[in-house]
Amino acid sequence: MYPAKRVLHFRILISMTAEAVEARRRISAAQEAAARAGLNALLITPGSDLRYLTGYQALPLERLTCLVVPAGDTAAASTLVVPRLERPAAEASPAVDAGVRVVDYGDGTDPYPLVVKALDGPIGAVGLADQMWALHVLGLRSALPAAAQRLAGEILAPLRARKSPAEVAALREAGAAIDGVHASMARWLRPGRTEAEVGADIAAAILEAGHVRVDFVIVASGPNGASPHHETSSRVIEVGDPVVVDIGGTMPSGYCSDCTRTYVAGPTAPASFAEYYRVLYEAQRASVAAVAPNVTAEAVDAAAREPITRAGYGEAFLHRTGHGIGLDTHEDPYIVAGNTVPLVPGMAFSVEPGIYLAGQHGARIEDIVVCTDSGVERLNTTSTELVCLG
Repeated sequence: MYPAKRVLHFRILISMTAEAVEARRRISAAQEAAARAGLNALLITPGSDLRYLTGYQALPLERLTCLVVPAGDTAAASTLVVPRLERPAAEASPAVDAGVRVVDYGDGTDPYPLVVKALDGPIGAVGLADQMWALHVLGLRSALPAAAQRLAGEILAPLRARKSPAEVAALREAGAAIDGVHASMARWLRPGRTEAEVGADIAAAILEAGHVRVDFVIVASGPNGASPHHETSSRVIEVGDPVVVDIGGTMPSGYCSDCTRTYVAGPTAPASFAEYYRVLYEAQRASVAAVAPNVTAEAVDAAAREPITRAGYGEAFLHRTGHGIGLDTHEDPYIVAGNTVPLVPGMAFSVEPGIYLAGQHGARIEDIVVCTDSGVERLNTTSTELVCLG
């Protein structure tokens, strides 16, 4: 029998090793994919790609932090170049246990030669993190003048699009947390309050629900509902106003929530609004039902768009039907006409058709779903029926 303390220590080691094993698997998959794409290396600066590959949530700074991932040979070690003052944080991440070598530099020294040194042999092309600061893009161009620069997203986006069971579980947890906020909407959303007042209460509730960061709060009442990306304003919510509430945040896992429901601030909905809300409701249900393996992303978009167009509101559906979600709120796959990528199990994305009538009001219904082996799972489970709060 192991002593209790030794068992506890063993369990902690298993947990740490699991993170490192997953980071190693992801880096190896990226190395293989980069080689197939004709790249010599991936150069990844702070952001969701770095967190995805290593578990390291680094600060984006004018000081260079760069993960150098050599392509092809999965036995070749990756190198993490960091400012000296960031080395303790880098070494505390799963990156080191995953086999990533950490190299630091002091202030006043040029870090870009360290990136070159971490690369082996002639370098014809590198993939740069999609959201790399221009400061570092140009620094790397000077350090590697013969190397073509491409987007690392060509390699990493397809890998990130297919979520592992653990990632789906994290998104499921995020969905449940934001569902809890929507379930309490009657506490805050009522006539006589401004959108900003309601939004402040929602933001506090998002944190109370377990998120570590509020990413966005849209409270769009009356005519403001016709603007899909309206946030909040000083407009006072009136009796009978339709109100679009689109909210999301980031969980401690790093995975994001995003869910939209449309409410009526009063006991009954305007007749014209209720009419097109029913069209939207059926379109959103049809689009969710269309999700299955080998169905294309554009087919899911079409399933939402066709009934809305048939009812005469096609021009009022202003945006794509959805976007992927994970460590970023918006990532691959995008559910839009022209995207012929077939869905595969593990792909997670929003299904969020909307109808927006300028000068009047608008409505949107959004669920996060995941493609499964047999079809689809909704990760937001609150009702999509119109809710009158009065």
